[in-house]
Amino acid sequence: MFKAIRRRFSKSNDAPAKRIEQGNLPVHVAIIMDGNGRWARRRGLPRIAGHHAGMHKVRDVIRACDDIGIQCLTLYAFSTENWKRPESEVEYLMKLPEEFFRTEIDELVSRGVRVNFIGDTSKLPSFTQETVRRTLEKTVHNTGMQVTFALNYGGRSDIVSAAQSISGRVNAGELNWSEVTESVFSNYLSTADTPDPDLMIRTSGEVRLSNFMLWQAAYSEFWFTDVLWPDFGRAQLEEAIADYQRRKRRFGGLK
Repeated sequence: MFKAIRRRFSKSNDAPAKRIEQGNLPVHVAIIMDGNGRWARRRGLPRIAGHHAGMHKVRDVIRACDDIGIQCLTLYAFSTENWKRPESEVEYLMKLPEEFFRTEIDELVSRGVRVNFIGDTSKLPSFTQETVRRTLEKTVHNTGMQVTFALNYGGRSDIVSAAQSISGRVNAGELNWSEVTESVFSNYLSTADTPDPDLMIRTSGEVRLSNFMLWQAAYSEFWFTDVLWPDFGRAQLEEAIADYQRRKRRFGGLK
């Protein structure tokens, strides 16, 4: 199985852009941004240099998705497991949102991008929480592409939180267990207002979800590339979308 998947990998970071059919775009693209540390190590740089380079790539990919016409983009920025990393690295990662939005917020607003966050942001440092608050406030009325940052996010904790909320309503007599369908359950997830991802991209050659949108990715199309996140660009994005457009999505049925 994995050998078959790996044959579909993109190996070049300067591949020519693929032709995209404008009538068959994925509505929601989700990206697991991976490989910052390896990018830095190959250049003899500290890991934080890779994270800084990856931050700039976020800007480029948001621009590309908006230009192409993607309606929703979700970026896996920091997982619930990333707290296990060295304290100095975590501290640096917590400061990146402030730098990113300080430099990019004007363009995001001019493009009409609405920024969203999923994950338990209450566990973030106060200065990061303040950045989240200001960004939401400045983009809340925008009606263009929705860009969601998964920050202190875990797919399992998202599911557990939804189950706890439903149980609380059932215990309070506000909901009957027989009414809890898949659709109802989805409404209690942090992504309730966002369609499930049509296309899931992971960079750096790893082939796993890493606790990202486990429920939501049930019928996502997956695309993996050996390209490290700081080297990922419009060419790879368009290649992934073009590959998505060649696939037949049956959702368990026949067409």
